[in-house]
Amino acid sequence: MNTVIIGIGSNIDAERNVSVAKRMLGEKLNVLGESKFVRTRPIGPRHQQDFLNGSLLVKTRLGLKQLKTVLKGVEIALGRDAGEDRYGPRKMDLDILVWNGEIVDSDIYEREFLRRAVIELCPELEKTLKEDRDPA
Repeated sequence: MNTVIIGIGSNIDAERNVSVAKRMLGEKLNVLGESKFVRTRPIGPRHQQDFLNGSLLVKTRLGLKQLKTVLKGVEIALGRDAGEDRYGPRKMDLDILVWNGEIVDSDIYEREFLRRAVIELCPELEKTLKEDRDPA
């Protein structure tokens, strides 16, 4: 079994889309925990709504590639377009942040809300995150 932290974000009908995404993921994966969901300012163009962001801790027998396919399917089911601007508004954004205790998304180092969600779900990663951020 693989232990994974999945980041969830939306700024278009965010409450509804996040709720539906959590339900859909719960039907496909064994959800062990959920971080607090917080409002964050958009990173890209400011002429868009704030995001609702949080994370799920899950266990799955799926491999990394298979899980990415599942996440992409949920995004598409919720109306995400393939050609969306990386920093533009979106109905759903799902990312694998941690895979079996290993940080696999570098955005964790740049975004405080992601670090907080990961530490909330996996406190043992706090030291790793701090060490990786501090210049030697």
